[in-house]
Amino acid sequence: MTSIASPGLGSGLDVNGIVDKLVAIEQRPVDLLTKQKTELQAKLSSFGLLKSYTNNVHDAVARLADPALWQQTSALTTDPSAVSPSSTAAAVAGTYSVEVQQLAQAQSLASGVYASSAASVGTGTLKIEIGGYGSGTTFTPQTPPKTVDIVIGVGEDSLESVRAKINAADAGVTASIVKDASGARLAIRSTASGVDNAIRITATADTALPVLPGDPPSLASLVYDPGTPGATKLTQTVAAKNALATINGLSVSSATNTFTDAIEGVSLNLGKVTTSAVQIQVGPSNDAFKKAINDFVKSYNEINTYLTAQTKYDPDTKTAGTLQGDGATLSLKNQLRSAITFPSGASSVFQTLSDLGIELQTGGALSVNDSKLTAALGNLGEVSKAFSNPGTGASGDPSAGLAVRLTALTNALTQTDGAVSARTAALQASIKRNDDDVAKYQTRIAATKARLLAQYGGLDTKISQLSSLNTYINQQFFATNKTT
Repeated sequence: MTSIASPGLGSGLDVNGIVDKLVAIEQRPVDLLTKQKTELQAKLSSFGLLKSYTNNVHDAVARLADPALWQQTSALTTDPSAVSPSSTAAAVAGTYSVEVQQLAQAQSLASGVYASSAASVGTGTLKIEIGGYGSGTTFTPQTPPKTVDIVIGVGEDSLESVRAKINAADAGVTASIVKDASGARLAIRSTASGVDNAIRITATADTALPVLPGDPPSLASLVYDPGTPGATKLTQTVAAKNALATINGLSVSSATNTFTDAIEGVSLNLGKVTTSAVQIQVGPSNDAFKKAINDFVKSYNEINTYLTAQTKYDPDTKTAGTLQGDGATLSLKNQLRSAITFPSGASSVFQTLSDLGIELQTGGALSVNDSKLTAALGNLGEVSKAFSNPGTGASGDPSAGLAVRLTALTNALTQTDGAVSARTAALQASIKRNDDDVAKYQTRIAATKARLLAQYGGLDTKISQLSSLNTYINQQFFATNKTT
């Protein structure tokens, strides 16, 4: 049978209270460790954000350090709805005059009217070929030939079944059913535009073409072969055409509405026929350069603001930032400040960020002087050197570009043995040691509490026994006196 112990009940001593107060003294190191862990976790969280901000700066300066950025070009147009250009690094700066005479078209064919999409078309085999008709009606297949035979069997010769078979055949055409008040028609369209992507359809039909009303339907009603007399039953609704244009007075042609080779490094997407020339201006992509620079300034200002908040001390409230006084944080802040202010010999014209219009403000933030930057970009070769000259690769090389130097710094900071990563690892190790110490103290406290309860429990028992003995003696004494 389990007994219920109530220390102090017999003696009047507050055994639990005494033990709790003695254990509370033993608990103080644990409380201090718990407070320390909270501070360590706050620092670890702060360093996690710091690493994220450092990575953002790294990504931004790595973009500026890439020589390919400074080779980007842009192509501007006076009428984007007619001619929309895009350019690559291979584009040659200049102005191009473009006139569009004709847009490319894909050939479309339509059948006669059927009662409904469930109407029978006839059985047999349709042969679909892709090629060109040149200037006449003679069909020239593509090389290599693109020919597909589509077998239409009994029970699968409805208009909608034939449409589905054509679409599943990957024959270079798509089929659809167009309905109106008169009935349903099969529409067949080439999947590619241009005169060399026209369609020829021939048929081996199981039944002859209808002659009298009520004759069985024939698959021969779906043929299109202008080169063979009487072999064209489909109607051409849209002719196959190439796009036609002139560039600086030279005639050019394309199977699609995109010209990719007419101007080296420039693609032209045609949107409509023009009535006057569209001017295309190709040159360095100042917008791309400015965006990359502004992205860097934004990322740098974010980390600067974060570092300022994390390391400041407010004398009025007597509160410090989470990383105030942290050596690794202060070192990182100083290294970043040094990297953006120390001159580079990569360019003989632009040796500092300030020379490029990227100016240091009070408080450590950067701002972009757009007019000064625009003027600097007029000497793009030197701007490229200032940012992306690789130098010799040696640490502290004065000939390394400003962005190259910053990229190396931010990369080193976030590597496994870098300042940010190393400090993060150290904080994680400190938290683990803290947890281990707390576990040890808690084991010791539990043992101490058990020992104290046993000791004071024994004292409680002794006092209770003495109290009972005292009561018994007093009773005997009074009884003797009464008898006497």
